[in-house]
Amino acid sequence: MNPNVKGILLMAAAVLIFAVLDGLAKYVMQTLPPPVAVFFRYLIALLLAMGLIERTGRPAIIISRHIGLQFIRGLMLLASTVLNFIALTYLQLAQTAAISFTIPLWVCALSVPLLGEHVGIRRWLAVVVGFIGVLIIMRPGTMSFHWAMFLSLGATFCGSIYNIATRKVGGRDRAETSLFYVGLFGTLFAVLPLPWYWEMPQGIEWNLLLGMGLAGGVGHFLLIQAHRLAQASVLAPFIYTQIIWMILIGFIVFRDVPDMWTLIGAAIVVASGLFVFARERKSRDGTEVPAPVD
Repeated sequence: MNPNVKGILLMAAAVLIFAVLDGLAKYVMQTLPPPVAVFFRYLIALLLAMGLIERTGRPAIIISRHIGLQFIRGLMLLASTVLNFIALTYLQLAQTAAISFTIPLWVCALSVPLLGEHVGIRRWLAVVVGFIGVLIIMRPGTMSFHWAMFLSLGATFCGSIYNIATRKVGGRDRAETSLFYVGLFGTLFAVLPLPWYWEMPQGIEWNLLLGMGLAGGVGHFLLIQAHRLAQASVLAPFIYTQIIWMILIGFIVFRDVPDMWTLIGAAIVVASGLFVFARERKSRDGTEVPAPVD
């Protein structure tokens, strides 16, 4: 099979798994506090990463050349997950997905002060238009607005920092190494609030938590493998297929139907993100695309 086709299939599978992860999280948090769900999401992902490292037969690969950046990656991904999970208890899956598509816009804007990159006027205009799309989704001042939308937006901001730190790490650490440290730092910090929120999972909740942890670990691993097989310019459009799965899961499981303004705002955000990426492809070879986070 052509490597590009393999990469596309892996990317499509990854965003589907991330949609399932969010659906599982929203469902299990109907009975469990978000901090408990977050803890198990990272603990199980950490165990999965340790299993992958064990299979390589080279435990020394857990040694990172950029432990500081790995710490930032783990902390920012955890912050993004916490904010996203809390937002999911109040918002539709389609709403959080639409807002999450601003990650490429945040990365574009933050790459100037954090990476010293040059961003042209066209990309800045695309960023502005994209955030106008977010305003259409959120509609502050109307009956449709919910304060949790700010949490979702904060999750995307933290996710963009995660993506920038990942870009700085580049190919210097192996995929298994990066997965291990995301799981490690996420688990260590997710433990902290548990004394105030701990509830022992019961029955099916264990299965849901196991599914969340596996989805988080497997999703990020597939994402990395997809970028090894295909160029980001090939993969970028398929990230946005996540909105389809989020809408379907939201309707089938929670009977949620996104309104017209959410869909219009999502379309504007997606178009802006694709334009930003197309412009970045011209300025550098398009070797990376901001990845979805969860």
